Amino acid sequence: MKTITLNKNISKRIEQGHPWIFSNEINRGKEKDTNAAPGEIVQVVTHDKTFIGKGYYNPGSQIAVRLLTRDKNENINDDFFKRRISEAWKYRKRLGYVENCRLIFGEADDLPQLIIDKFNDYFVIQTLALGIDKWKPSIVKAINEIFSPKGIYERNDVPVRELEGMEQQKGFLSPEFNTNIIITENRNEDGSGGIKMHVDIANGQKTGYFLDQQDNRKAIRNIVKDAEVLGAFCYTGSFEISAGYYGAKSVLGLDISQNAIEMCIKNAALNGLENTCSFKCVNAFDELKNLTKEDKRWDVVMLDPPSFAKSRTAIDKAVTGYKEINLRGIKLVKPGGFLVTSSCTNLVPPDLFYETIVRAARDAKRRIRQVVFNAQSADHPIISGQENTHYLKFLIVQVL
Repeated sequence: MKTITLNKNISKRIEQGHPWIFSNEINRGKEKDTNAAPGEIVQVVTHDKTFIGKGYYNPGSQIAVRLLTRDKNENINDDFFKRRISEAWKYRKRLGYVENCRLIFGEADDLPQLIIDKFNDYFVIQTLALGIDKWKPSIVKAINEIFSPKGIYERNDVPVRELEGMEQQKGFLSPEFNTNIIITENRNEDGSGGIKMHVDIANGQKTGYFLDQQDNRKAIRNIVKDAEVLGAFCYTGSFEISAGYYGAKSVLGLDISQNAIEMCIKNAALNGLENTCSFKCVNAFDELKNLTKEDKRWDVVMLDPPSFAKSRTAIDKAVTGYKEINLRGIKLVKPGGFLVTSSCTNLVPPDLFYETIVRAARDAKRRIRQVVFNAQSADHPIISGQENTHYLKFLIVQVL
């Protein structure tokens, strides 16, 4: 195995367990002697030859090495991936995520840049770095051996792959199957009931469905009962359908995509909620402003906007966007009602997000009282010191 040597002065982040090694942390003089190919497994040592770990290497990436193990005796092979995926599955089952879950959450499961979502008996894979992409056959083999799935699909149609020198692509990694499936989430403890949702594995956003909010969708069950509910940026209507399922009097969902609205309507019908949940194809930003001018009010307003920050240079702009959206949302809540709001970018930390909502409430001349402040569902584990694993903020406040 070829060796990558680090500079003498390296970040404590590496010693403390972070799996990323940036290109400027590598001893460039010695790197030329390795002749390691892009995507190849290498061992990493300090300047004085102390073993750090083994990982995959890409000299063309800003993150030159992503570590897979810190055990010198652990070999990277088919058994390694089967073992890691089995350990991740054991963890999810222990927490109760059996039917639908994020089976592998990249660095949080010691498999950097690998995403595997489990939708009942179907699996969706993303390999977002060159090194992990080369092990895709081993990953597929492991899934087949552990789960005997009905189907495996690849959703690598994401721009980040191009930064690693790979093409975007998607398609079957198993015999072909109908990629429009139905899942059930948030069943009762005895396994009964639950909310049914259509999932378009091949064409939906990301891997087809946002599993990271499944616990948070359950968190609204008490506040939406007998309530009039407004949901903005509803995508396929998961929060809106959940509100209807948990007893809302009426639900209106807003989204700019006609395809998303059509899926919302299908999901409402699937749950027998077509008379409770209605949807409107509009620009949610503009519609919230118009509804405020019309002096409309709801018992519960739910906001789940897309990420406003793709890079650190956009953080200030993102905070401005979150404040404006939540200001509009707060103005639409009846006194004593509730605002449900989210942010899905790790670049805006929880304390900054919360302070943004507080400032929005002040500008709206309303007081707020925190009810729930969550991260993503626990099948998306958070690792201390790895900010990319703590990205979702979910907040419920009472608006007084």
